[in-house]
Order: sequence, then C-alpha cells, then structure tokens
Amino acid sequence: MNLIPLPAFSDNYIWLLHDGHNAIVVDPGDAQPVLNALQQHGLQLDAILVTHHHADHVGGVNTLREATGARVWGPARERIPEPLHRLEQGDKVVELGFEFNVMDVPGHTSGHIAYFCQSMEGSPLLFCGDTLFSGGCGRLFEGTPSQMLTSLDSLAALPGNTRVCCTHEYTLSNLKFARAVEPGNVELTLYSAWCEKQRANGQPTLPSSITKELLINPFLRTRQSTVVAQAVARQANGQDEVAVFAAIRQWKNEF
Repeated sequence: MNLIPLPAFSDNYIWLLHDGHNAIVVDPGDAQPVLNALQQHGLQLDAILVTHHHADHVGGVNTLREATGARVWGPARERIPEPLHRLEQGDKVVELGFEFNVMDVPGHTSGHIAYFCQSMEGSPLLFCGDTLFSGGCGRLFEGTPSQMLTSLDSLAALPGNTRVCCTHEYTLSNLKFARAVEPGNVELTLYSAWCEKQRANGQPTLPSSITKELLINPFLRTRQSTVVAQAVARQANGQDEVAVFAAIRQWKNEF
C-alpha cells in the first residue's frame, strides 16, 4: 500500500492511498493534483474521504466525483457537496480492503471527523484533517476548548506508532511556538532540526506519529508541569485542564 502527500495550494496536503490499481484520497481541496496523480500512476479513484467542510478540503470533490465516479464519505453534521455517505462516531468505512473507524473530533469545526485504520500495513493510519497537526492543533473556529481537548485526548490515546496524516505543512511554524512553550524540551529541539532539514530538502515533515506528538506537541502536553506553568503565567487556573488548554491555544493565536 502506497501513501502519498499531494501538495495543494500553498501548504495543504491531499493524502492519496493506493495499491497500484485503486485509490482513495482524503480532503481534496483541489481536484487537479489528484487527477494528475491518478494519471501518472494509472489509478482508479474509488473513494473520497472528507474530514470537515472548509473549502480547502472539499473544493475538488464535485470535479473528482464527476470525473471518476468515486464514492464520497464525510461528516454527518457538516455541509459537504452531495451525494455523500454521512458518518459519525462509531461508523466504519471499508475501502481498498481496509476498515477505517470514524471518530468525532469537534473543535476546529463543530462536526469534524477523523478516520483511523488499525490494520493498515506497516503501522496504523490516522487521517485527522485540521484537528491535530505536527507540533500543533487547529484553530477553534466553531468548537470550544473543552471539545478540542477531548478530541485531542481521543487521538492521543491511539497506538503510539499510528501515522498522523494531517492536511497542512504547518510544522515549522508550530515548532517555533512549541519551543517558546517548552524551551528545555530536548526531544522538541531534535525534532525541530530534523524538520528544518526535511523542508530545506523540499521534503514533507509528515506523516508524524502519536508517540512523537506526545513528546513535542504542546497541545498534547497541557497536563505537563512545564506547559501548565506557562498557562498560569498567562492568568489561567492551573488546576483547570480546559483553562490551561485554552490559555495555550490563545497564546498560539497571538504568537
């Protein structure tokens, strides 16, 4: 099974998963990179997985559906181009012979979902849209800090070797903030150097892993004393987990 991040716009990735014959794509904001890849690799597009309704994730859906006849799967409670198989927590999607479990992960948007495949060859696979980024998390456009913290907790509980396939190359800017939160985090320093080398060589920093994010991502580390101290310094109640998360997220918004 082949996993390819297709660059789109200035910093998006459209994830393409294929077996040499058939393919699925995740969050195709632009149809053209997908059509180019299908032609290049001689693939038939079977399905489109959508995590949330933002235009840079759904803009290419109609064109791809019309060009290929692909099935479209997406969140039950968001406005996604029809026809659409609507999904929520506990549902399952079977494509390319693999079962993807659907997780509700509101916060960035109110109906955001993620797709987790435990049985993928090599290691489990997570398509998490704009909920979890490497070194960061999505802005809270529609959800609350409590919702986002719960969503991130559910992703953090996945197996450590899970490949985290988020949809933006925000890693370097996220890590700049993460170093401001935890300047003494050695794992973060080492990871930042690796990511900078990747980008200098024109390579993606993704996918990441759950294990890596637990070590370096301040939004998965809001219960760590170093991160709590930063929130308290910004007038948050250090005994309130949601308040700590909200303070760190607001700091990032202004960073």
